[in-house]
Amino acid sequence: MADILAQTIPYTDIAVSQVLFALVVLIAGIVVAGILSGMFRNGLKKTKLPELIIEFLVRFLRALLYVAVLLAVVSALGVDVSSVVVGLSAVIGLVLGFGMQDSLNNVAAGVWIASLRPLDKGEYVTVDGLSGTVDAVGIMATELLTPDNQFITIPNKLVWGSPIINATRMPTRRISVDVGVSYGTEVGKAVNVALDLMKGHSLVLDDPAPSVVTTELADSSVNLQLRAWTKTSDFWPVRNELINGIYDAFNREGVEIPFPQMDVHLDKE
Repeated sequence: MADILAQTIPYTDIAVSQVLFALVVLIAGIVVAGILSGMFRNGLKKTKLPELIIEFLVRFLRALLYVAVLLAVVSALGVDVSSVVVGLSAVIGLVLGFGMQDSLNNVAAGVWIASLRPLDKGEYVTVDGLSGTVDAVGIMATELLTPDNQFITIPNKLVWGSPIINATRMPTRRISVDVGVSYGTEVGKAVNVALDLMKGHSLVLDDPAPSVVTTELADSSVNLQLRAWTKTSDFWPVRNELINGIYDAFNREGVEIPFPQMDVHLDKE
């Protein structure tokens, strides 16, 4: 057994025992890095730092620990770590000259996002045309989870450089429901029916008061818009109930919701 461990890997000066020791160092290093990251996360959770910043700092520390583990493994193989560091520095310098700026921009943007928090973990946002719930902001990218469980990764520089629509940051939101009535309808009656519907809903706020406005005299209908304010957490269920409710209320009160139509006149020569 001792003879096997003393043998060297073909074409190298690395002994089998060094390879085994390096594997032990690698496994132990990964375990220790996980433990330290967990302890760091638990410590940060005792502070008042937002979850987004905690996640960013934990991921940054984990990346540094993995670099340290990699250097420890290289050292266990008998390679001079100082020469490796110098070599890596040269490679990094070369890469930086050929496009690593994007990576640095992503890291810098991640720092700004975690610090200024235009979005936060658990918020529903639209960024660069993509929508989802913020899952995390990493060193290089921001992660979103869509309502149908798709996972989206957006480079941090695009997040920081794009308009961010945050749908859940504010405590209240306004619901807008569009509906059309036929031209023969008494508009005042339709407005009153819509107002009664919104005022009678338990989750619609009294202040600001609900309202109905005429938005367009369209080809086949007079278009109305119901506007009601509610808590952000109640937005989607209330919107769905108002859409169904206005349909039922108009049918019940004899207010016609017209189909699209076109009048065609034929002239005889």
